[in-house]
Amino acid sequence: MFTVDIIVKSVAVPLSIQKKSAEDAEAVYNHILEVLRGGTAQILEFSCDKMTEKKLAILSSEISAVQISDKMGGNAAGRAPGFVGVKAE
Repeated sequence: MFTVDIIVKSVAVPLSIQKKSAEDAEAVYNHILEVLRGGTAQILEFSCDKMTEKKLAILSSEISAVQISDKMGGNAAGRAPGFVGVKAE
């Protein structure tokens, strides 16, 4: 199972959807990037493969980051979930 995490401005927790295949997760990721590059605010709608009743709609202008992670046995391939914060000095 692959998880696409979407960070929304002013929201402390990422919004996540799960996809069964890497190709499906990549398609969602690339779709979000295309919309962000376009610069026009749109409502993006997604569904989750793991919890089929879960649906997500986000205004693209509120997205600040997106990432894909491979969830293997509840662990993201030995990495902690989430984004990495780096402080430049």
